[in-house]
Amino acid sequence: APFPSGVPPHRRPAAMGPPPLGPPGPAPSARGVPSPAPCEDGGTAGGEVPAEAVLVPLLEALAACRPAAQKQVCDDIGRRLSALGDAWARGKLSAPVRRRMVLLVRELERRRWDAADEIHRSLMVDHVNEVSLWLVGVKRLIAECRNLPASEVEEDGAAAGPGPEVPVPPGAVD
Repeated sequence: APFPSGVPPHRRPAAMGPPPLGPPGPAPSARGVPSPAPCEDGGTAGGEVPAEAVLVPLLEALAACRPAAQKQVCDDIGRRLSALGDAWARGKLSAPVRRRMVLLVRELERRRWDAADEIHRSLMVDHVNEVSLWLVGVKRLIAECRNLPASEVEEDGAAAGPGPEVPVPPGAVD
């Protein structure tokens, strides 16, 4: 028989059942971002990183941007970061989103704007319903940080300020 399964090729899709549920795989733009490793959040048992470990560096970066950026822009970023903190504290963010935010903050601290922006894009593509309220603020913060002279970020921002150390995911160190 020309068709081993007994079903002609033009009929096979109907025989396969419904399409898979859930989001599609990573978008082409996310290919440069490493896949989240099981312990990339620092190896804690439940993968829990406190919200402050991500929020403090983001708020410090915002403080560094305030003198150079428009007040309305900074206020909007601040509101969106508050929404991020609230969602994180209430357990509304999935583990993949939390892990990628840890990586994004790490890239911001290293002033790797392109890498941080790529993580932002992958979050927007893969988790749009979960991140849409606050990720726009993170995107704008990355853009504002990129516009700062390097010395201002080092003196006032996330690169040098006090606060909890964000765990370095295994394999993420240069």
